[in-house]
Amino acid sequence: MNEHGDIGIPEGVAGCGRRLREAREAAGLSIAEVGARLKMPVRVVESLEQEDWSRLGAPVFVRGQLRSYSRLLGLTTEPIMTASGVAPVAPAELQPRTYTPPMQRFVEQASRRLVYVVLTAAIVVPVWLATRPHLAQVTAQTAPLDVSPSQSTHPAEQTQTMVASLTPMSAPQPAPAPAALSLALDAQSWVQVIGLDGRVIEAGTIAAGQQRDYPAGTVARMVIGNASAAHLRVGGELQDLAAFQRANVARFTVSSEGRLQPAAD
Repeated sequence: MNEHGDIGIPEGVAGCGRRLREAREAAGLSIAEVGARLKMPVRVVESLEQEDWSRLGAPVFVRGQLRSYSRLLGLTTEPIMTASGVAPVAPAELQPRTYTPPMQRFVEQASRRLVYVVLTAAIVVPVWLATRPHLAQVTAQTAPLDVSPSQSTHPAEQTQTMVASLTPMSAPQPAPAPAALSLALDAQSWVQVIGLDGRVIEAGTIAAGQQRDYPAGTVARMVIGNASAAHLRVGGELQDLAAFQRANVARFTVSSEGRLQPAAD
């Protein structure tokens, strides 16, 4: 063993692969035995002895495998690493951040805020100046009715005549709401009900004691057989169907206000 701790390897042998191979042979180990002890594939051991780094991947893996192989053979790892020519992985360089003094940060923030205020003023002030005459004119034309023109402090108000009428305005009368229809039968009767759109709402025989209710504004025409047994109410008011009967059959139309009118045959 020399002063570097290498077993039977002369100092000055070039190439880490040759040193590993000769140390392995001197230790009486085969490549398969080295792979088994290091749990390393045989091809990796061969690549280390042949210095074929392209088959081993990244430099960090190459240096790790060289270190493990050197320790197994009792070799000093540092000369092997140097002879391999595989450079160690350099740590990432940290770039220092530029230091900004607190006063400089305060000045920069104040400058940004000042720019925002100036831009806001540049937009708001012209708009206010443009609308000010119009607002003053509207204020001058508006005066309470309980103040006489002589009490007004504005000349513009003194030249205007204000007329107020005490006559209450009549509210518009709402149009009469359509009335709902209700039909009750004392005896069996045939009934036909036609809607405003011409659609047949009901057509058929209704048994005695039955009642039909139709929403307001939905019925345009009705035909009631056995009219003497029918009781028709419009908006809750009982209607006389005698004026619309012929041979005990009543035919009539219903206006939008709920008034009954004879129907043309």
